[in-house]
Amino acid sequence: MPSGPLDEAGPPIPLVIAVTPSPAERIRLAERLDGIAPLLLVADLDELRRIIAVPQGPPAAGRPTPEAGPDDLLRIDPARSTARYGEREVFLTRLERDLLTRLTSEPVRVWSYAELHRTVWHDEGRQRPAGVQSLVKRLRRKLDQLGTGVTVVAVRGVGFRLTDHRRPRVDGG
Repeated sequence: MPSGPLDEAGPPIPLVIAVTPSPAERIRLAERLDGIAPLLLVADLDELRRIIAVPQGPPAAGRPTPEAGPDDLLRIDPARSTARYGEREVFLTRLERDLLTRLTSEPVRVWSYAELHRTVWHDEGRQRPAGVQSLVKRLRRKLDQLGTGVTVVAVRGVGFRLTDHRRPRVDGG
């Protein structure tokens, strides 16, 4: 039986990846697979490759590999309801904070409108796409004020996901 870091991490978490150009099919899959496993929905293989791309080859000679320093992270402080990047900080409303925290909890995942309503607004049956879109628009502006590369993108017909999933971190609890 192998030993090492993988044993300490526990069993792997399954990830369901679905590739379909149909927005209706993506919605159907998101609804049917809700709560079963993290779900990544993409329109085509090119989009999937962009999301899971791993840099190829060694870094150029003489140049160190860039690593994210403490100021190169988007930090979310739920207690203070703020987001910080470097020396900049913005205050977040409760909904903005909850949305950003939800998106960063599984950053590669596409979150459906229904999932966002359930976890951000805490209302199970109501779906108001315009409310989600308005909140995302406000959150994008605040992330842009911070100067971070992290933003929220729409996945047509399904929901939203983050563009830069390596940087966000939630501090505190």
